Amino acid sequence: MLMRTDPFRELDRLTQQLLNTTGTWSRPTAMPMDAYREGDEYVIALDLPGVSPDAIDVDVERNMLTVKAERRPVAKADDVQMELSERPLGVFSRQLVLADTLDTERIEADYDAGVLTLRIPIAERAKPRKVAIGRGSAHRQISG
Repeated sequence: MLMRTDPFRELDRLTQQLLNTTGTWSRPTAMPMDAYREGDEYVIALDLPGVSPDAIDVDVERNMLTVKAERRPVAKADDVQMELSERPLGVFSRQLVLADTLDTERIEADYDAGVLTLRIPIAERAKPRKVAIGRGSAHRQISG
């Protein structure tokens, strides 16, 4: 149901973790995700801990799903001295090509406990269905 658009995305993610780089709008950091089918829906769960729901954008154009989010630094008083900062900040993004068998008009999004969950119904035309078999005449006359 999903196709990865960038084969080097995982390599970029590992490099960013090793170098502890911050994502920017021109070079966002990848966000971890799970994708699976549950009944007649395709479910995508993306980890976005500490991101405000107002800072998440989900767009669909044709069959391209784009999720972008930004985790901003927490405002600190002038007298605060940071001792340790390991939580990644910046822009996170993920693009997925959705199969034609998914109904992109009816995507539902929910954000709870730092996880953005997208539910995409399987299109009616892609669901298995029975084909009725007609009972034709056993004796057809052939004119000729």
